[in-house]
Amino acid sequence: MTASSGGTGNSNIPTTKLKDSSKDVPTPPTFSDAFEHRAFLKFRLAQAYRIFAKYGFDEGVAGHITVQDPIKPDCFWGVHFKLVQPELLLLIDQEGKIQDEESGSIRVINKAAYMIHSAIHEARPEIICFAHSHTTYAKAFGTLGVPLDPITQDSCAFYEDHAFCDFRGIVDDREEGRFIAAALGSNKALILQNHGLLVATKSIESTVFFFISLERCCQVQIIADQAAAARGQRPRTIDRETATRIREAFGSEYGGWFSGIVEFQLLEHEEGKKFEYMPAGSTDTTEEKL
Repeated sequence: MTASSGGTGNSNIPTTKLKDSSKDVPTPPTFSDAFEHRAFLKFRLAQAYRIFAKYGFDEGVAGHITVQDPIKPDCFWGVHFKLVQPELLLLIDQEGKIQDEESGSIRVINKAAYMIHSAIHEARPEIICFAHSHTTYAKAFGTLGVPLDPITQDSCAFYEDHAFCDFRGIVDDREEGRFIAAALGSNKALILQNHGLLVATKSIESTVFFFISLERCCQVQIIADQAAAARGQRPRTIDRETATRIREAFGSEYGGWFSGIVEFQLLEHEEGKKFEYMPAGSTDTTEEKL
């Protein structure tokens, strides 16, 4: 790992000094060793699945999270959410072929998941992590056929940075995957009509946070609409200038990472297991450092 560590209590999150200040701020780790980077992403991805399970985002085999591989950037990593560990993950290329040497022993691919994820990773190569699941409030709100209103500070993080996608059935071919990728466009989130949520960002931590937040925003929108309707009113929205300013502050990549990292800190505290970074100056390129 090339970023310095320390300054965050019992955490192993790296920090950097603020400009013209002695204060440390947490920052995403950077890696000089590609295999350590891969091991970290697999460790984090497995954690992300377990965090989703804690929030009840699992529904049978529906829902999936992938992360772009740092060694094979044209490939991405993708059991019940609560049971996912790094060694169970599969590495799949853009054609749906499992990479034998790197992948776990359970070789079953969700075709719909592959069609969606491959299309988005192909259309948005800057995206590192992408998550989709059939969450309760997103499915309910998605039946209305409209995007979220900027009615809370949290929902402003998605102001003009999320889209809505019509439902066209099970994603069973590349064209359907490309349709969803086109609907996402340059946004970080997509509400899928009658289906669920999709979030795509440049880190696992920010994807997890924005996914959790977007599901809660759908819940709040439903509650607010119901309360307003009972009074013969509509929820008051936040003005464009304020909503944009909030999005730039809280809806940024770093804002998502900073907010999301606490979910991983809590999981590590509960499970008693953290990622073990290679010592500074080490030349070990072992695939797993767990």
